[in-house]
Amino acid sequence: MDLGPVRFGFDQPVHKRDPTTKGQDMSLLDPALWDGKIYLNGWRSGGGGTAGAVEPATGETLGRYGVASAADVREAAAAAAKAQKEWAARNPEDRAAVLRRAGQLWEEHGAEIQDWIVRESGGIPPKAALETHIAANECYDASALPSLPAGDVLTSNENRWSFARRRPVGVVSVIAPFNFPLILSIRAVAPALALGNAVLLKPDPRTAVCGGVTLVRVFEEAGLPPGLLSLLPGGAEIGTAVVEAPEVRVIAFTGSTAAGRKVGEAAGRLLKRAHLELGGNNAMIVLPGVDFPKAVSAAAFGSFMHQGQICMAAGRHIVHEDIYEDYVSALAEKARHLPVGDPKSGTVALGPVIDDKQLHRVDTIVQDAVQGGARLAAGGSHDGRFYQPTVLADLDLASPAWKDEIFGPVAPVMKFSTVDEAVALANDNEYGLSIGILGDVGMAMTIADRLDSGKVHINEQTVSDEANSPFGGVKASGNGSRIGGHHANMESFTEIQWLTVRPDIAPYPF
Repeated sequence: MDLGPVRFGFDQPVHKRDPTTKGQDMSLLDPALWDGKIYLNGWRSGGGGTAGAVEPATGETLGRYGVASAADVREAAAAAAKAQKEWAARNPEDRAAVLRRAGQLWEEHGAEIQDWIVRESGGIPPKAALETHIAANECYDASALPSLPAGDVLTSNENRWSFARRRPVGVVSVIAPFNFPLILSIRAVAPALALGNAVLLKPDPRTAVCGGVTLVRVFEEAGLPPGLLSLLPGGAEIGTAVVEAPEVRVIAFTGSTAAGRKVGEAAGRLLKRAHLELGGNNAMIVLPGVDFPKAVSAAAFGSFMHQGQICMAAGRHIVHEDIYEDYVSALAEKARHLPVGDPKSGTVALGPVIDDKQLHRVDTIVQDAVQGGARLAAGGSHDGRFYQPTVLADLDLASPAWKDEIFGPVAPVMKFSTVDEAVALANDNEYGLSIGILGDVGMAMTIADRLDSGKVHINEQTVSDEANSPFGGVKASGNGSRIGGHHANMESFTEIQWLTVRPDIAPYPF
């Protein structure tokens, strides 16, 4: 089965673990090191006790991780502030070497890490391979940051040298979600560390191992000095603590818009910077004359990849009226033939929804839409947490299935007749993260200039990410591109200081 285009990383090899093999791939995540522990100047018990890492496909407990307390956060923040000063003073090549070695470790230990991503996050093996591949690239790209120019020489009307120089912000809190737990952690952790900062990492409790333990173990083995990266799993209390710790100057948050608003409000009150990458209800505009089979394939990937649990997932298909019925029919046929099941089998396209709460939310939205008059073209049912790929047509514009982020394997489809109508439908949503336009490039270019979105992809679906590209959304999807590429990373994880130098003390009239 072809699961995606090369540019999205699904050409990366999926490492198959040989259980008889002993060596590097078997040792990085040895539970004897981390089981029941947090990471705070070494592996130790957390003040919040322990919690189980649960496999969503089976309900099996895979291991136990340590849970932090607010007191642990305060101690970690103080240790981070102390360690950061020495780290920032290190030679750029020393910091770069740690990041390069981390990149190598993601590749060397890919098999073990991918096993955890598959089982703990419910992702299929190619998705897990993508995560370790991008994690390596994030570290390789970040290793170049310490050597970039650290500021500008400014003109001055005074007899002096005048500089604008970039300095590390100090301590950064990274709060990451469950859906792409490794990528959405490492994309902030790596550049923050590379630029001379310390990091407090709070992963989602549902993916605390693949989105937390793996990062600490990689950087531990890469030679990162103690105190610079702390692992602090926990719930809302820990989220509040890593935002409010006085030593923290920047918060990099990826998650829901509702939670992001709370983080942003707290950061504003405390005069801290918050970089917010939030939800999305992303549109895919399908133009007349499009390459139909390729369009339907892109549509299915955009809506159903990782059970639709992606902020960039295609949540609104806006299709020209001439091909609308054929599109609904073809997408429904595609949905009916995508296998759903336990991802560790390696033979499915979709795994489980992350937990029962999210499953109930997805199903409620779908059933309410059908009761409200939407046509159920495919899916709409589930076996346990395995939700069938679902296609909805003829929706009401006010339906939650159309206007809200579903975060499940659901493809709502709406028709349009004119370009103006397509633009209006795409923009008429509180979110503004990603939009795909399929079809004639000239027409797509004129549409792209009129869209309110952090990202626009012509002749691609909505899900795409690269370590060297800016990533972010507008409106309820966040406060702009704060992650990815050296420009965004420098803006996110450094402060600008004005420095002047005179040959002698200036004369003053006092």
